[in-house]
Amino acid sequence: MEYRIKQRVRYSEVGANEQVSISQIIKYFQDCSTFQSEDIGHGLHFLEKRHRAWLLLSWQIIVDRYPCFGEEISVGTWAYDWKKIYGYRNFDIQDKHGTRIAYANSIWVYTDTETLGPAELDEDEIKAYGHNDRIPMKYAPRKIRAPKEFIEQEPFMITKMHIDTNHHVNNAQYVAFAEEFLPEQFQIHQIRAEYKHSAVLHDMIFPRITTDSHCHTIQLCNEQGVPYVIVEAKEKE
Repeated sequence: MEYRIKQRVRYSEVGANEQVSISQIIKYFQDCSTFQSEDIGHGLHFLEKRHRAWLLLSWQIIVDRYPCFGEEISVGTWAYDWKKIYGYRNFDIQDKHGTRIAYANSIWVYTDTETLGPAELDEDEIKAYGHNDRIPMKYAPRKIRAPKEFIEQEPFMITKMHIDTNHHVNNAQYVAFAEEFLPEQFQIHQIRAEYKHSAVLHDMIFPRITTDSHCHTIQLCNEQGVPYVIVEAKEKE
């Protein structure tokens, strides 16, 4: 079933251009799906008692227009498919006229928080969310090929402000990290993110940047060069 939140873009959510960033759009999407889970009784504490969690594997987000300061928007989400341990979820942002200005695909894995391995989906979990038709869009693969050629950037440390209730770096934070390595006038039309493993407090992040025409790929790696996350950002051509 579709779940939707109407809201207004706050001053604290926009940058110098009076528009939200791609990482803020991810926060909107994340909040929407979290509130859906809470409202249907399958939220944080429900999952905690069952030693379960939904972990994000990938984003594919397309932005036709970025929401602006003071604008009335609605953020929606719905599940469109289930496969053993995976949940597939669409998101969108609509303006006050009902025009879809941004939309996304995401893939999640149902996880046992004690073993840290995948868990078979419970039937009641699937029934609680139901499913809707998926957004008609060109769906990209979940995996992003890591470029072999790159430029290394200055490493940085994970601090307390980056950590969420799962005690690791929040999904939106990685994209915010990646945004810092994009050129000043670069406006993302499509972004993909593949989450490989979680960074925690005091971990060091070693960025690797690859530029190819209208595309930038940012690998956020550990000291051994193993990516935590790979982010691919494309401009509109």
